[in-house]
Amino acid sequence: MSFRIDPRQPLTGEVRRILTEEVGKALVHLDAARDRPEQALHKCRKRLKSARALLRLVRSGDETFCNTENQCYRQVAALLAGPREATALVETIDRLAAAFPVHSAGGGLDSVRDRLVARQHELHEGAGLDAAIRAAIAACEEGIGRIETLALPYQPEQAADVLAEGARVALRRARKALDKAGSRGKADDFHDLRKAAKTHGMHLSLLGRLWPTPIKSRRKAVDELGERLGELHDVFVMRALLEADDRPLGAPEETRLLGKLLKRSEKSLKKTCLAEAAQLFGDSPKRSTRKLARKVRDDLAGQQEDAGASAG
Repeated sequence: MSFRIDPRQPLTGEVRRILTEEVGKALVHLDAARDRPEQALHKCRKRLKSARALLRLVRSGDETFCNTENQCYRQVAALLAGPREATALVETIDRLAAAFPVHSAGGGLDSVRDRLVARQHELHEGAGLDAAIRAAIAACEEGIGRIETLALPYQPEQAADVLAEGARVALRRARKALDKAGSRGKADDFHDLRKAAKTHGMHLSLLGRLWPTPIKSRRKAVDELGERLGELHDVFVMRALLEADDRPLGAPEETRLLGKLLKRSEKSLKKTCLAEAAQLFGDSPKRSTRKLARKVRDDLAGQQEDAGASAG
């Protein structure tokens, strides 16, 4: 089955189906994370983000259920954040070395990378990860058991309004984060922009059969922006570790090159991300989703009429 809402089916059934699939896949990755935490934790968190994006899309249709389940999967993702971040920081060092080969030649980043790898192994091999995985599995299994309690509007007009409102809220959130990132440029602002862009990208997938304009190029642009914002987030996290009082990455003389490369990378990524986000989220969220609401309503109503004619 696909991560896409089928307009030929009742909305409640489609959301239950997709949510069950995404959380079920997260459970598979959690089981694999015991032996292969590096990639499995990342894949699990991606499935949980997909589930949460779906819940945000239909939140106005069943706010109690969606708010409760969103909080549940947010807490599950938080359990796995530390071990996943440890792997991401090693990947960040490798990206910096590849992006600035002249500056990093001669092993200038090697000592920092060694410390990060040791930190990664410590988090992945400790008892804490196993406990986190067990708690995450229990929470996801309980979540699957609650999915049948979701109830969304059946009428096409109401279902269309639910989907359009969810898409509009995500775009509004992205526009607000873009404005803050452009004016303040804080790490949290860009992190909010990243989360909003990721959610919007997932909504494009979910609404692939209902979005009123060709979305292939937009989805590609959103995905690329999300990747760059992810790299920028990792740079911010690395800089925070670099400036921490306990010097977890090493003494100043060992991390001088790293600090220089992080500043250069941050400046370049900020500029690129702001320009790309402005292209994607510069329009009014209300105007962007007005056509969506009309098309969803027409498509769902048409499907219902076809089903009624077939039954007659």
